[in-house]
Amino acid sequence: MRRIVWGRATSSNVMKVLWGLGELGLAFDRIDVGGSYGKTDTAEYRGMNPTGLVPTLQEDDFTLWESNVILRYLCASYAPDSTMWPSQRHARANVDRWMDAQQTVFNRPMSAVFWGLVRTPADKRDMAAIAQSIADTAKAWSMVEAELSRHPYIAGDDFTIADIPWGVHAHRWFGMDYLGLDRPDLPAVRAWYDRLCKRDAYQNHVVACPIT
Repeated sequence: MRRIVWGRATSSNVMKVLWGLGELGLAFDRIDVGGSYGKTDTAEYRGMNPTGLVPTLQEDDFTLWESNVILRYLCASYAPDSTMWPSQRHARANVDRWMDAQQTVFNRPMSAVFWGLVRTPADKRDMAAIAQSIADTAKAWSMVEAELSRHPYIAGDDFTIADIPWGVHAHRWFGMDYLGLDRPDLPAVRAWYDRLCKRDAYQNHVVACPIT
C-alpha cells in the first residue's frame, strides 16, 4: 500500500496529519497542493476531496479528508490500543471534544491573527480588528490553560490526538513573539508547548516549517 498526503507542508491542517503520522511511525509520501501550488481545483483532486481544501489522505483507492477525522482514522486503523486515542468511551469523548473545540472556538480568531500579522503587509493591517482577534484567541487559550494547569496534556496525563490541533497553533502563537503581541501570560500552555518541542514528530513536521 502506498500512503500519500496531498497538501503543502506549511498548512496547519496538513501539519496535523503529518505530525500524527510521525507519532505513529507510519510511512508516507506527500504531494504539494494548495496555496501557491494550486491544483486543488482539478478534476483529479476534487474527485478525492470535493471541498478543494487540504489535506487529503490517500491509501491506494481509499481517500479521506478533514484533518481531525484523518487523525482518528489513523489511530483506529494502526494503533487501536494506543493512548493517543483511548478506547474507553469517556476518555475518547474528552479527546474528541478538545480536538473539535480547536475548530469551533479557536480557529476563527487565530486565523485572523495569523493572516493579519503574518500574511498581510504592515501598511494594510487592520490593527483594531487584529487586537480583537488576539483577545478572542487568548480567551480560547485560557480554556486550555485551565486544563493544562491540572495535567501535562490537554486531555489528561498522556499525549493524545487532542494535543495535535492545538499544538500546531501553539507554535505559531509563540512563534509570533517577535511581533510584540499584547497577550496574557499562559505558563501552563508554555510549559506544554516546551514538552511538545521535545517530540521528534513535532520538531520534524511543525517546528521545522517556516511560519508563513
